[in-house]
Amino acid sequence: MLSSKNLLSNIGSPVLSRKLSLLKTQGFINGKWVTSQGGTKFEILNPSNQSVIASVPDMNAQDTKLAIDAATEAFKSFRNTTAKYRANLLRTWYNLMVEHSEELAKILTQENGKSLAESRAEIAYGNSFVEWFSEESRRINGEILPPTTDNRKLMILKQPAGVAALITPWNFPHAMITRKAGAAIAAGCTCVIKPSEDTPLTALALAQLAEEAGFPSGVINVITTNTNNSPSVGKTICDDERVRVVSFTGSTQVGKILYRQCADNVKKVCLELGGNAPFIVFESANVELAVSGAMVCKFRNTGQTCVSANRFYVHKNVFHEFTSKFLEHMQRDIVLGDGMKPGVTHGPLIKKSQIDMIDNLVRDAVNKGAKLHCGGKRLTNLGELFYSPTLLTGVNENMEIFKKEIFGPIAVIHEFENEDQVLENANNINVGLAGYFYSENLSQIFRVARKMEVGMIGVNEGLISCAEAAFGGVKESGLGREGSKHGVDDFLDIKYLCLGNIKY
Repeated sequence: MLSSKNLLSNIGSPVLSRKLSLLKTQGFINGKWVTSQGGTKFEILNPSNQSVIASVPDMNAQDTKLAIDAATEAFKSFRNTTAKYRANLLRTWYNLMVEHSEELAKILTQENGKSLAESRAEIAYGNSFVEWFSEESRRINGEILPPTTDNRKLMILKQPAGVAALITPWNFPHAMITRKAGAAIAAGCTCVIKPSEDTPLTALALAQLAEEAGFPSGVINVITTNTNNSPSVGKTICDDERVRVVSFTGSTQVGKILYRQCADNVKKVCLELGGNAPFIVFESANVELAVSGAMVCKFRNTGQTCVSANRFYVHKNVFHEFTSKFLEHMQRDIVLGDGMKPGVTHGPLIKKSQIDMIDNLVRDAVNKGAKLHCGGKRLTNLGELFYSPTLLTGVNENMEIFKKEIFGPIAVIHEFENEDQVLENANNINVGLAGYFYSENLSQIFRVARKMEVGMIGVNEGLISCAEAAFGGVKESGLGREGSKHGVDDFLDIKYLCLGNIKY
């Protein structure tokens, strides 16, 4: 068994000075770069121009079991490492991420399509979780309880749960891994990471940096898989009793499938699922501030975020002012194009199914009487996956877009008259991840914040995520919390210890 001292000796070794490319084209299992068992690969396309960036292994259930084998064996030693060791390990990983931030951002832009400026911001954001959990690992404390009799000692121990499977999406391929892996490793768990088939290169780059940071073999494993193999890989993860935690970020539909599959062996499950965020502008709001917040909240990553403002509700007395200023900013501030080019602020949609979906939603709304203020069309002169920023008003419940999580650069603005009405509309949905509202009325701020049925609220602020805050939703938006001091909870087991018959 490896001791903390022996493991720690790897950190700061000469391997850190090597300058290796972070563009990896193999999976990472048990500290080795490997192909798939079947020998097949699939291509990763740049959504801006459909060019092939690289080909990676199309791993299947057999490869997944090998990754679980490696993580299970590594856990036997890793669970016994000290918090200080894990803190130093994470800190070394963080330092390497910072050192290689620009290369990480370029890989991310090429496979995801977002602008280089947005990718740099995501890298900094994702890195912050590793930094945070490097510090939080030393604050995972047990408890001493007051005994029921004078010859007992009662205590609570917190121990790593076991192998953790981390299934991450394409829209934030760096931050969604670091937010999960940082917490899991801080707790003493080992990881099997399954990134999206659209964006596996960022995950492999992170594995390369973990290898350079001195992570023991099997602590971090990355399996890459294409669409056809993803369901069987997910089921293998859920069915294997050695995997004790499944942490998933993605659609509510897929989250429910994984939740059911995990029930047979009662795994710990953390689900960060879909959102359909309301964005409310009350009569007392600072309209300029609300417009600025709406721009970043709606159009970050070209609208492809789970906490994106999706349903705008604007009070009738400021509706015209807000709508006209918002339209002005949309037309002036958004520059679409290849994210690697200077001056580009926003990139394409991630894939054809995504642009087809939003195009159909807009067409349906316009055909049924919605007012189109701008956009509403594909920009084929830029590429196959570019869609013009679009503003709609006059949308009603007969239109498909009315309650749909749009996941694209489409803003839908509704007019409202009173607080009770808008809260009823905002809460009348089966999900509740994030919500936003703008008001200068202090009583209203506390009243509305209490009544909104979401897990996170931005008050006079459109960008709310940070490592220090608890990220997660209510209703069908998921279970558990990521980030903050609560981020390690899903990766820990609580053990009660009763010492009896103590003689004083």
